[in-house]
Amino acid sequence: MKIERNGIFLLDKEGDKPDARLRYRIRWGKKHSLSILVGYRVEIAKWSLETQRCKLSTTHGKNKIQANVINKAIEAVENKFEQIFYSFEIKGQIPTPEELRKEYDILTGKAERENNSLFGIFDYFITTVGKQNSWSKATYIKFNSLKNQLQVFNDKLVLNELTEDILHDFVSFLHTPVAMQMSNVTATTGMKNTTIAKKISYLRWFLRWAKHKKYYDGLLHDSFRPKLKGIDGNAKEIIYLNLDEVLHLYKFQFKEPYLERVRDVFIFMCFTGMRYSDVAKLKRSDIFDDYVFIVTKKTVDGIKIELNNISRAILDKYKDFPFEKDLVLPVISNQRMNEYLKEMGKKAGIDSPQRIVYFMKDERIEEVYPKYELLSCHCGRRTFVVNGLYLGIPPIVIMEWTGHYDYKSMKPYTKVVNKLKEKEMTKFNISIPE
Repeated sequence: MKIERNGIFLLDKEGDKPDARLRYRIRWGKKHSLSILVGYRVEIAKWSLETQRCKLSTTHGKNKIQANVINKAIEAVENKFEQIFYSFEIKGQIPTPEELRKEYDILTGKAERENNSLFGIFDYFITTVGKQNSWSKATYIKFNSLKNQLQVFNDKLVLNELTEDILHDFVSFLHTPVAMQMSNVTATTGMKNTTIAKKISYLRWFLRWAKHKKYYDGLLHDSFRPKLKGIDGNAKEIIYLNLDEVLHLYKFQFKEPYLERVRDVFIFMCFTGMRYSDVAKLKRSDIFDDYVFIVTKKTVDGIKIELNNISRAILDKYKDFPFEKDLVLPVISNQRMNEYLKEMGKKAGIDSPQRIVYFMKDERIEEVYPKYELLSCHCGRRTFVVNGLYLGIPPIVIMEWTGHYDYKSMKPYTKVVNKLKEKEMTKFNISIPE
């Protein structure tokens, strides 16, 4: 949601006085407006209507306040209102003048945020931390989903009255179909244990932040760790393509041009280890003779990824295509690409049975799917890591390409490779002539 708004700085002139109070007026929606005083007087002759700033190298008022001091205050006012409107946009709500004034007073320290409601503070957390950490749209959706589930669970939650019993009850609520239906109306079961564990990790993040900001004086951010089966990663299946499947897909002739393009982008990910978010914004300026250099969207790290013959061939294939924003590959939306990957895999015969194991409460559930039904953009990155390890590339080198921080994050992949090695070793079980 985008709230259209227009802000302007005005000088409140008083008779023949050479200076005036500086006021900010902002209008939004069809009829809402709010005015606040910036806190400085500005000499009228030294004010620029065009730039909405004090003219450079001027001083103002009896105390000869420097123009740069007032201009910084002007910028701070603009930034605070942008931050406030952004928070309302995330919630899909148009604020009243009273709500806008209240949020502004809280940001400027003129008022304190009420500590009796968890949800107002949660909104503030989403807005401020999201902006500080450059959250993606998907991350905003995850935290707003958590907030909505907390409200359905109990819309009268008080932050400093949270207990372990309350949070255990919340975990039980997440196990119910009601919680799942908030994101999937046709759901008939509750959430998987791994999904609930992720929700709780988000909640603990919020509580740590609230503790640091002194909104919360408890210890649940450290102590609350519910026991959920199957969240240690041991049951997690890594969905990837082996080298034979990758090469088969690379050479497969698709009749549909859109599937060919999706295949090319996916294969590029399989041979570079790049995330969808980074491939989607890869520009020609990121491409060099024998490598690409990217600043990852998720971790904001600078990563150099050397090119191989496959990744280079795909870049060369599209080098003369005039994509928008100087992009280098025909990338479509993540959701649409995931849909087409399944269609692509089915047509190409990527249909080996794939077992999925997960837990719901204490129940172990095992399901088997043809592999094409499980293909997604992230499978490209996983394919790169698993096949890299299988080819004998040291984990530390792969981590330099993928941006993984530690060996713990590589553990699921090394387990897959170890299973592959065990299987390959059985080929040495040959009959010895008597």
